[in-house]
Amino acid sequence: MAKALKSRASKFKYVSQSQLTLVGFDTPFSQNLDPNNRWVILAKKIPWDSLTNIYSKQLNNENKGADGINPRVIIGSLIIKHMCNFSDRETINAIQENIYMQYFIGNEPPFDASLFVGIRKRLGVNQINEINEKILQLNEVLPETNSNEDEGKSKKEDDHPQDEQEQKESIANEGELIVDATACPQDISYPTDLNLLNDAREKSEQLIDILCRLKAIAKPRTYREVARKQYLKVAQKKNKTRKEIRAANKKQLACLHRNIKNIYVLLRQFERMPFNKNEYKYFLVIQTFYDQQNEMHKKRIHSIDDRIVSIHQPHVHPIVRGKANAKVEFGAKIDVSITNGFAFLEESSWDAYNEGTTLIATVERYKKRTGRYPKKVFADKIYCNRANRKRLKELKIDLVAKPLGRPSKAMEPSHIRPGDRNPIEGKFGQAKTAYGLNRIKARLADTSLSWIATIIMVLNLVKLTGQVLYCLIHKIIVERVIKQITYLYYIKKLEQA
Repeated sequence: MAKALKSRASKFKYVSQSQLTLVGFDTPFSQNLDPNNRWVILAKKIPWDSLTNIYSKQLNNENKGADGINPRVIIGSLIIKHMCNFSDRETINAIQENIYMQYFIGNEPPFDASLFVGIRKRLGVNQINEINEKILQLNEVLPETNSNEDEGKSKKEDDHPQDEQEQKESIANEGELIVDATACPQDISYPTDLNLLNDAREKSEQLIDILCRLKAIAKPRTYREVARKQYLKVAQKKNKTRKEIRAANKKQLACLHRNIKNIYVLLRQFERMPFNKNEYKYFLVIQTFYDQQNEMHKKRIHSIDDRIVSIHQPHVHPIVRGKANAKVEFGAKIDVSITNGFAFLEESSWDAYNEGTTLIATVERYKKRTGRYPKKVFADKIYCNRANRKRLKELKIDLVAKPLGRPSKAMEPSHIRPGDRNPIEGKFGQAKTAYGLNRIKARLADTSLSWIATIIMVLNLVKLTGQVLYCLIHKIIVERVIKQITYLYYIKKLEQA
């Protein structure tokens, strides 16, 4: 046995843990970095100078306080976070441990993880979308907008307006545009009326405790222990009948109503509102939630306008999607377009909306990016209402979708192929599977939308990096083939000599 261990130990070199120290510890990166690393390639493709100007517009221009953080560190950290699908703390830890990530953000120390929330508030949806389009334009992914308007302004006054009209009509449509919508589920538990009523009741009890502690008075009767037992008696049942659920909801509604009245009685003892901003928000949400639940309970209905499905995130509303796995999703609804394989966030809202109302605006934004209208538009059935069809026909844009009316036998198969919209479905799958679009973990309304916009931007950066890697691999293969052909050529020459 000793001989076997000795023979195995001779195959590798082991250094004791006590012999390793940080002082003088050599790393394999002490000489140079690998130029083919994804972070090195991506750092060269991002126009940091232009992005700095976009970020600087959101800062306060007053010269007060400490110096701000380098915009490259901030934007680079956001990109790393969503490309690797890290949490805020894991992102900072990864940057500290990875020298390639340090190079990507400019070789400066990262900031504290708690600052991510303030950064997401500062960089909203509009700023992230502007950064996304700036990156793609400066990398020549999208053509620059035509200067036809400027040229028209510089024309001489004696030119006829008919010439300008002919010039506009001579610009042919170019490119393809794919549009679709999806929901981005928020990181909340599945909402049921009984669970939400219990959460609201417990939060109202916390507000009562705060008021009583401020005035140093005895707490009013809330029967919180009794209400908790009544809730658990039904909630922990594996199979619950409708009658049991309705009776349990009624008891929780009564407790919540009593707590709200007690809060108003306690508030009369204060000259000014004693709640802070967060507590006051909960107080308002609880009252609105009680009114909604009470109305649904009396009318025996299960839906209401702007229904609150989370006490902690009242901006989240149900989005009916009609999917097989989840007919209703709880989160923001977004509209995304695909141009040349790159994604753009066109619309985002916490309320359900008809996608057909956004199609023409998306087409106009396509023209603003590329200077021309698209030649073809691929859209789902809900986008193809009569008004949109009429407008696209006026713009000489082909709508690749199922036509209105009864299908005819002579219908061209190109109008009904479902595979034409596969690229955007693949983008949704990639974003939800790899980058966390199926579980938005931000808690505020504006930071959640900023989170979503950053994921769309990361999708484009990943594709941009992939294109560069493909070019590098192609170049390496070609060089090797040329070397091999040259070597065989000289070998053949030597043999003939």
